[in-house]
Amino acid sequence: MTNAGTTDPLARLLALREREPRRVVGLLSGTSADGIDAALVEIFGAGKTARVELVAFETTPFSAPLRARLHAAQVAAADELCELGFLLGHAFADAALAVAARAGVDARALDLIGSHGQTICHQPRSAGRTGATLQIGEAAVIAERLGAPVISDFRARDVAGGGEGAPLVPLTDWILFREPGRRRLLLNLGGIANVTLVTADPDTVLAFDTGPANMPLDLVARVASGGAESCDLDGRRAARGRIDHALVAELLAAPFFALPPPRSTGREAFGAEWVLPLINRFPDRLDDLLATLTHFVAASVADACARFIYPAGAVDELLVSGGGVHNATLMAQLAAQFAPLPVATTAAAGIAPDAKEAIAFALLANETLFGNPGNLPATTGCAGPRVLGKITLP
Repeated sequence: MTNAGTTDPLARLLALREREPRRVVGLLSGTSADGIDAALVEIFGAGKTARVELVAFETTPFSAPLRARLHAAQVAAADELCELGFLLGHAFADAALAVAARAGVDARALDLIGSHGQTICHQPRSAGRTGATLQIGEAAVIAERLGAPVISDFRARDVAGGGEGAPLVPLTDWILFREPGRRRLLLNLGGIANVTLVTADPDTVLAFDTGPANMPLDLVARVASGGAESCDLDGRRAARGRIDHALVAELLAAPFFALPPPRSTGREAFGAEWVLPLINRFPDRLDDLLATLTHFVAASVADACARFIYPAGAVDELLVSGGGVHNATLMAQLAAQFAPLPVATTAAAGIAPDAKEAIAFALLANETLFGNPGNLPATTGCAGPRVLGKITLP
């Protein structure tokens, strides 16, 4: 950190409120556990008037052994989870250093780190169980190596307040994308798809998880390629497959898709245990399965919007972010499902689609720095506004 006028770490943290701009790194590893997205931003102000400028973005893939361990983490023993937490802390620190290097910024000049971590288990209340969530990636390791304060574990506070702990991007979507006179629909296609209706008033924002996105597609692509491909590159396999519309209807009939918001989901519902039986039904037709699942993802998003977004009023455009924007077949399916609504990526609004979620966690860290709530209770079901995250001082 550059504010070395005091040796008191807490005083140094609070002094960051007076700095304009603050250099903040947002770190995010999605539910597909393929790598870490890191966004280095400069943030001016906080709350409704916050302004952010992207300085650099970098994706750091996980090594193959670490990726394999993460995919098996749901059934890992305590000692494995313990070690993984620290290994991931180092991986997140490496990602922060990499994005600083890309920007030509001395890592010692970073003011704050916002780390989402890697979701190992997400157990929402909407599934009828005790609300609980677990993200790992030891913040103390990041703080030790970067010499900057780290704000992490954002979801737990919302869950403790009775919320779903997801989605957590609606406030930042509102900060980044609100525009007078327009009602924008923001769709993020990560492992799971989430949607936010951005309106002029943050109290009328709607947001929730629509269902799976890249998670099942990536798993099928890995099986179809014998492990050579981590995803359906450009949606090529899906493009040459045939859609099984009966299976699409069967999948859309699952109880989750009728649940009203607030709702969230994750690997527990739509991970390997959900996908492998489908693979067994299509042993020699995996391109057909990818075509079907790609169509299903687009249809589930459209169905969710028809059920829960459109009754609140018409929207002007759909802006898409996340890894799914690189799947041309999925984007074409979305355009068809939402026609005549214009469909574009968030680049049309000046925000790089790959970087949007990492930018969001940099913004959430900034809100926590100022003691501002980071959740929108109406979207998560939390009992009220909550300051999110845990602070680890360097």
